Amino acid sequence: MGSHNDEIHLKDILIKLSEYKTYLFRKKFVIITISGFFLVLGIVFAISADKKYTAELTFVVEGQQGSGGNLGAMSGVASQFGFDIGSSSRATFSQNNILELLKSRGVVEAALMQNRKVNKTNDLLIEHYLYLNKIKDSWRKNKDIIPVSFHEILTQDNDSVSGDVWRSIIEDKLVVELQSDDANIINLSYTSVNDEFAKIFVEALIEQMSEMYITYQTAQASNTLSFLNNRADSVFIELEIAEEEFAKVKDINQRIVKASGRLKELQLMRRVEVLNAMYLEIVKNLELSKLTLLNQTPIIQIIDKPILPLEVEAKSITALGLLGAFLGGFLSLFFFIFRKLFKDALSE
Repeated sequence: MGSHNDEIHLKDILIKLSEYKTYLFRKKFVIITISGFFLVLGIVFAISADKKYTAELTFVVEGQQGSGGNLGAMSGVASQFGFDIGSSSRATFSQNNILELLKSRGVVEAALMQNRKVNKTNDLLIEHYLYLNKIKDSWRKNKDIIPVSFHEILTQDNDSVSGDVWRSIIEDKLVVELQSDDANIINLSYTSVNDEFAKIFVEALIEQMSEMYITYQTAQASNTLSFLNNRADSVFIELEIAEEEFAKVKDINQRIVKASGRLKELQLMRRVEVLNAMYLEIVKNLELSKLTLLNQTPIIQIIDKPILPLEVEAKSITALGLLGAFLGGFLSLFFFIFRKLFKDALSE
């Protein structure tokens, strides 16, 4: 009995499928028309879509992670006199820090505030960005929005706009990643509707990152060098004053024989000798500090720069056309099947 019911159910299913097949076959011209319409829509969208350009830049950070040889030995001598000239380099930024630094708001906004020539127009990069992405056009159409200019005194509105631009760039347009796990090469790519802007922006971005990275990486050595420069100048002035006083007192004491009468001369001579020794030691440590600063300054070595004209990342006309045709066919089939199901349900 159960087998008989199964045969009846299977027969009913096959009959229903045959009915739907016949019904859809009668609607084939409508389905083809809808698919063709969506095919045309896909092609039109592919043609009218904005062209995108991606500027790619690869670089590596080369830094001296430690000092050795003569410099290490000389810095050891300098430390005996209380001077820390930064004999060992501390990695303030790891590779992951550099990746995040390139996407930080401070670096991106600093790059956007650079003045560059794009499409034969010299202007701030953020102004170029607002124009190329039609943001300024949207401001003109919306009367509730007050246009913002970055050529005037910056206000909270400027901060808000630059923040929105920064978020848009790091979320949709900027990609920073290691080329591979085994290599130290970093890839930086930016996608824009204008190839010249894309190239100039990645170059400005790496320039700002390099400046900030080098500033932080050499902060200790730079502070030491500045201190030694100031100290050398002050000791040199004191030495000149002491030498002049010593010369004057010595001229006055030419006919004095007693040692008590030459006491001032002896005191000044000793002061000149002490200041002279101090000045020579400071100058020596100053030169060591210059070498240390040079040794600790990392090098941002750019391997490949974007070259104009950049390759166009246009939408594939064939792919979007076929996708549109498939979508149109699927929607039309779904509509007719649902329509027949609804009619059959009402008839029962």
